[in-house]
Amino acid sequence: MRTFLMLPPVDAEQRMWAIRLQADCPEFDVKVIEDVGELPQVLSSADAGYGWVPPDALQYAKNLRWLQNPMAGPPPDYYYPELVEHPVVVTNPRGIYSDHIAHHILMYMLALSRGLPYYLDAQRENRWNRNARRRGYVDIADSTVLINGVGGIGAEAGRLCLALGAKVIGIDPRGEESVDFEVLSPDALDGVLPSADFIVTTVPHTPETEFMWHRSRFAAMKATAYFINIGRGMTAKLDDLVDALERNAIAGAGLDVFEIEPLPDDHPLWECENVIITPHVAVADAGNISERRYELLLDNARRFLVDEPLRNVVNKALRY
Repeated sequence: MRTFLMLPPVDAEQRMWAIRLQADCPEFDVKVIEDVGELPQVLSSADAGYGWVPPDALQYAKNLRWLQNPMAGPPPDYYYPELVEHPVVVTNPRGIYSDHIAHHILMYMLALSRGLPYYLDAQRENRWNRNARRRGYVDIADSTVLINGVGGIGAEAGRLCLALGAKVIGIDPRGEESVDFEVLSPDALDGVLPSADFIVTTVPHTPETEFMWHRSRFAAMKATAYFINIGRGMTAKLDDLVDALERNAIAGAGLDVFEIEPLPDDHPLWECENVIITPHVAVADAGNISERRYELLLDNARRFLVDEPLRNVVNKALRY
């Protein structure tokens, strides 16, 4: 009998998953651990788990072979040095959000390119204003979309953009997704940046991506370009973005993630007329995400039990 732990903090959803996993995989002894104080005792016999092992408890996880990370883009301290060096294989839930987040990206692109924020302002003021738009129209079918990060989300967003007639250029260090557009390595980013009408960034927060979107890169964009960040807020320096927006160095932005969350109510981004802000909700209301999470967990659990390759194995040193 192998032991699978639901690691603290545990919520109601994970308690239900534990019941389901025990029924679906009776070869596992599934235990729900509510208190971190229990970890020294229970980790010594654990083969697999869901959640996070704190640094001070990792020494007890001598038999831990698989850990399912609940987040595709976890906080930076999830992959601490000792966990990176530990033989445990970490998997994550990347891919289960791709369609929902790609739709959110398309929402930004269509709304910004067609001037929707300005017409909504006029509507709220009860004004019939055919000239409400303050910026030029961008025809997506005649545009170039640069997608920074071609994992599942970037690949799906690219597919939708191609369907609308856009030219798509991808940037990704691994290029593992099968896509119908060119994917370049990160060192090509600055060379193609000035040609893009839409810059969509989906990358996780890592030491390499932290504040990769800064003053000089915003300055390199077209004045008519739109910047969309759907990945992680710490990849874009907000002060530099606000400066670019206020100087009309770029046409606007669609933002779901921010360097500071929640975004303070006095932050100047709120006053930028050419910005659409959503509060980190790209998948918040997607009703099927919980079931997708469980299905991925169950699939990996079954693979683990028969020593088959696991899905979504993370390069712990790179954090994704």
